Amino acid sequence: MNSRLTFHIAVMLIAAIGVATAWVRHTQTQIPLLPGAQQQVWLVESRVDFVADGGPVTVSLSIPKAPPGFRLLTEQTASPGYGFAVVEDRGARRGDWPIRSARGPQTLYYKAQLVPDPAPPPPAAAPEPPAAVVWEEPQATAARQLLERAAATSSTPQSLTRELIKLLTAVEPDQNTALLLSAHPPVLALDKLLRQAGVPTRMAMGLTLEDGRRNQRLVPMIEIFADGHWHLFDPRNGRQGVPDDLLLWHQGGRSLVDVTGGSRTQVRFSMLSQTVPLLELARTEAAEGALTLFDIHHLPVEEQNLFRILLLLPLASLVVVFARIVIGLPTAGTFMPVLIALAFLQTSLSLGLVSFLTIVSLGLLLRRYLSHLNLLLIARIAAIVVIVVFLIGVLSVLGYRLGFNTGMTVTFFPIIIIAWTIERMSILWEEEGPREVLVQGGGSLLVAIAAYLLMQWPVVAHLSFNFPELNLVVLALILLIGNYTGYRLLELYRFHTIMLEDR
Repeated sequence: MNSRLTFHIAVMLIAAIGVATAWVRHTQTQIPLLPGAQQQVWLVESRVDFVADGGPVTVSLSIPKAPPGFRLLTEQTASPGYGFAVVEDRGARRGDWPIRSARGPQTLYYKAQLVPDPAPPPPAAAPEPPAAVVWEEPQATAARQLLERAAATSSTPQSLTRELIKLLTAVEPDQNTALLLSAHPPVLALDKLLRQAGVPTRMAMGLTLEDGRRNQRLVPMIEIFADGHWHLFDPRNGRQGVPDDLLLWHQGGRSLVDVTGGSRTQVRFSMLSQTVPLLELARTEAAEGALTLFDIHHLPVEEQNLFRILLLLPLASLVVVFARIVIGLPTAGTFMPVLIALAFLQTSLSLGLVSFLTIVSLGLLLRRYLSHLNLLLIARIAAIVVIVVFLIGVLSVLGYRLGFNTGMTVTFFPIIIIAWTIERMSILWEEEGPREVLVQGGGSLLVAIAAYLLMQWPVVAHLSFNFPELNLVVLALILLIGNYTGYRLLELYRFHTIMLEDR
């Protein structure tokens, strides 16, 4: 195989691995691809009030498990003196509060944070066939006639349910409907009629979400099983499906709340809508997995701040490679602009430019004096390092006295590199003149400013820190640019007159 083709295949493979890994991280951890993304979170609080008899008390409350359209984020309780445990009971989740002895009015709280999740629910296991329904006469005859009437205008369990709800909620119910409703609430009558027709059902209770509402109660609803899924119906109006603002708090199982050792039980609900950063939410929900083993977010905060800067180095290097190879911009040293750009991140662009130009200019003046002493190279560099340290200290004190918040930020400039830059520019001045010093120094500052602006961009900072594997894409681009052998842009500009004459 051609070596050039092999090279391009390898580069594409590196980039593809980086993009694919970042996408997997995004889908598994829900880390947003853009900074500043927000997510709505509902805080729902249930309050259980009852009067304890004075002996042992056990309170069992139905709590959400996997409500359609929502994802349970966190849950907590406030119940002084009570124990608490979440138990599974016939596929339903219940919160149990036990206490050895309690007397008088009692209040228990359960809070849940839920995130809207449009993902469809997975297929449910088929329930057992409904048990036989027993009616007393004359309700048995009325139920049979209602079913026959609804079945005549329906063909599926869903349509049968809608037709029965129409009959039970009619403004002027017929004699059979009125007879059933006189003995059963509408939702219970609907449940018995459906089970008599052989349709599996389960009772459900929903809560309409509205920001800032208090003292709300659950609304009874009914679910039927058909086509591998549970279908929700509102018995008040026959509406099918789960609205976006409806939270199914209780689905099947036992009653909503059971209290042993107490009486006069009431359950009320309050709700509050919150908006939180999507990145913070993703970190809260992060589950253990192959990607989280190498997740920077698990490191101490101090080390995270270090990696936040280090992971920007590949992008700054890409800027230098592009400027040197493609544009042909000369710089003082290969990666001196990268270090200058990192210093700008710590100081700010304006303060960094003033500090850098001041230190280098004063260093060049002092370096010209050292050249008359005929020192060896190592001693000369060491002397310049000492001078640079003194210059940085003087600038820090002077800036503080003048009211500038420089502090120690100027010390982020790489002292050794600056000392070497001063030495190199001084030699360049002596050999090729001040013009070349300005060209290379100006090129370094231009590249450093470009790298700084790129690293300062919030999107770049967000992606580099939260998706470090994207640096493989940067590596692929560097390899491609490194394989470029054509003219540089500045060379094309220099020779464009000759090209025009040849034409």
